[in-house]
Amino acid sequence: MSDPLQTPVNPTETEDLVDAAAFGLSDEFVRKVEDALEEGVIDEISPQIFDLHYSDLADLLERLSVDDRLQLVDGIKSEMDPFVLTELDERVRDSILDEWENHEIAAAMSELDTDDALYLIEDLDEDEQREVLDSVSMEDRLDIERALAFPEHSAGRLMQHDYVAVSSTWTVGQVIDFARNSSDLPDDFYDVFILDPDERPIGTIPLSRMLRTVRQIDLTEIMEKDINTIAADLDQEEVAFIFRQQDLTSAPVVDENGAMVGVIHIDDVVDVIDEEAEEDLMRLGGVAEDDLYHAVIDTTKSRFTWLLVNLGTAILASMVIGMFDATIEQIVALAVLMPIVASMGGNAGTQTLTVAVRALATRELTSTNAMRIVGKEVLVGGINGILFAILTGIIAWFWFSSLPLALIIGIAMIMNMLIAGLFGVGIPVVLERLKIDPAIASSVFLTTVTDVLGFFSFLGMAAFFLL
Repeated sequence: MSDPLQTPVNPTETEDLVDAAAFGLSDEFVRKVEDALEEGVIDEISPQIFDLHYSDLADLLERLSVDDRLQLVDGIKSEMDPFVLTELDERVRDSILDEWENHEIAAAMSELDTDDALYLIEDLDEDEQREVLDSVSMEDRLDIERALAFPEHSAGRLMQHDYVAVSSTWTVGQVIDFARNSSDLPDDFYDVFILDPDERPIGTIPLSRMLRTVRQIDLTEIMEKDINTIAADLDQEEVAFIFRQQDLTSAPVVDENGAMVGVIHIDDVVDVIDEEAEEDLMRLGGVAEDDLYHAVIDTTKSRFTWLLVNLGTAILASMVIGMFDATIEQIVALAVLMPIVASMGGNAGTQTLTVAVRALATRELTSTNAMRIVGKEVLVGGINGILFAILTGIIAWFWFSSLPLALIIGIAMIMNMLIAGLFGVGIPVVLERLKIDPAIASSVFLTTVTDVLGFFSFLGMAAFFLL
């Protein structure tokens, strides 16, 4: 049987299976792979599989069932690009690596940069890490061990140890000759870093500038002296903020003495920005992390906690309603209109909350402009409250033929929208000051506030004015 990797691929057939317009996989391709796995003829479509970009192959593995995924990986792992593993969801990657021998993990790591290799080893237990590290080269082993010494989600974990750095006494010609003749430089690099005798970065030169400069020019004459260094223990979210604020493509990482120990590139920061945005989105929904690929029991446990908190807050809102049970019994219309008041306040508050949490994450909302933004959101809530008060008042008037009831729900609508605007910003700001993640905790408190105060204002006014 011929090597499937050497089998010519029909471009037309591949285009039909890969949705080029969407830069991803077509459903037809996924179904074809599933059918091939079921029939035991995966070799027939191996050429198409290996023709995929490694990120698309990762997507394919994630779409398959657990059994199909492991079967496919077992059939292609000898020829599979190790970068596929770095693109997988963490749970999916761990489930695959659980089936691999340690020497197979080591072989994959040896083909990756340090920052990517860490994805494969950081979740292994200590004994497995040691066995894997014993199977890689001494240079790779030292780089990985140094990276593992840094806190998780820090710049030290994110950086690459391979970079081009030269002395400040060199000329452009010396750098070019060095790059041409050296065999241990990174395959791809875009900046040359200039170091002082203590190996501290004092400047950087883009390759484009170097190529346009005559050989005799000293590096110090063309280097950018205003460089942004990143501490190795800095949190990756802070790193992403620096890159975004300064429009960086790369930045040197330094140790506690200021000596350069690595470099972070923009492609790694893009992944961080994506991860942090996804994390904030999940937490706004009361989910600690993306649990799409978690086991049923694990997903249930992770969601139970905040659902339990929500139950407590719902009981609190119900207790407020119970305070006015006699009023509701006499005026049944109140029971019909209560959900309108609560839902409008909750939805308005969620809009404000989403903007506030994201602004805190991007540092657009700070102590210097907090009061101004709070004032703006309260004003927006008040204006929307007046508009919806008129609308709901008219509806209630025609529905129940009661002008007093229409006025009460209108006033309650205004009050609840004002409350939503105030607390939609105020709660995340206060939680941030208390060192509590506003993304995961704000929605619970906001729902409680809008429900409790909304019900209390509406039912309280009804009890006072209508009975």
